[in-house]
Amino acid sequence: MFRTANPALNENIFTRATEESYATDTMTVGGTVNKTAFFLLLTVLAAAFTWRLWDPTAGTVSPMLMPLMIGGAIGGLVFALITIFVKKWAAITGSAYAICEGLLLGGLSSILNFAYPGIVIQAVGLTFGTLALILTIYKTGIIKVTDKFRMGVFAATGAIFLIYLATFIVHLFGGTIPYIHGNGWIGIGFSLLVIVIATLNLVLDFDFIERGSAMGAPKYMEWYGAFGLMVTLIWLYIEFLRLLAKLRSR
Repeated sequence: MFRTANPALNENIFTRATEESYATDTMTVGGTVNKTAFFLLLTVLAAAFTWRLWDPTAGTVSPMLMPLMIGGAIGGLVFALITIFVKKWAAITGSAYAICEGLLLGGLSSILNFAYPGIVIQAVGLTFGTLALILTIYKTGIIKVTDKFRMGVFAATGAIFLIYLATFIVHLFGGTIPYIHGNGWIGIGFSLLVIVIATLNLVLDFDFIERGSAMGAPKYMEWYGAFGLMVTLIWLYIEFLRLLAKLRSR
């Protein structure tokens, strides 16, 4: 019933949290939205820092940029795993995750924006435009979240994860997977497919958070729900950047 493709918001998390809780102060959708906004603010502030480290036209390409980006990527993964396994720490570890991802995204965005001017504004607009559109569609009931829908998105997300894992392993040995990561029509089509799957994950995240609130999950789950939504939003933003870069490089 509570299955979602987002690894941060998997089945039975809210159920177990509710069973463990005896507090009267419970999770709300509004509280989760506020905490998501806080995580977004942390991400933007961290991104602004590494963004300023890359400016070849002004001769200010800092040697700290790549270490901070790599550290952000590794730190984001570590804090994400900690948050998933110790949900009560989500306020702290989720904040650390947001900062680490911001360090990565700021550098990545700055580099791509230098290569393709304006790409970041486009990616940000598409990400939040998609968020607003999917939230509206979800609230109006146009998309019905059924068990088959959840299983389909779950399977598709797992398949994408395996492809990216295979890509990482191949890169370790100096190889590459042809077509899907290029700027040809196959690569563009693959990026569009991934964006659709990430977008459908937003639907499941909204549904999951709403159901958890209805169940009376403990207050700390607002932080955890916000963290889970951030995972999907960051994924979606990166995929929009990848798609736009492919299109601009043709």
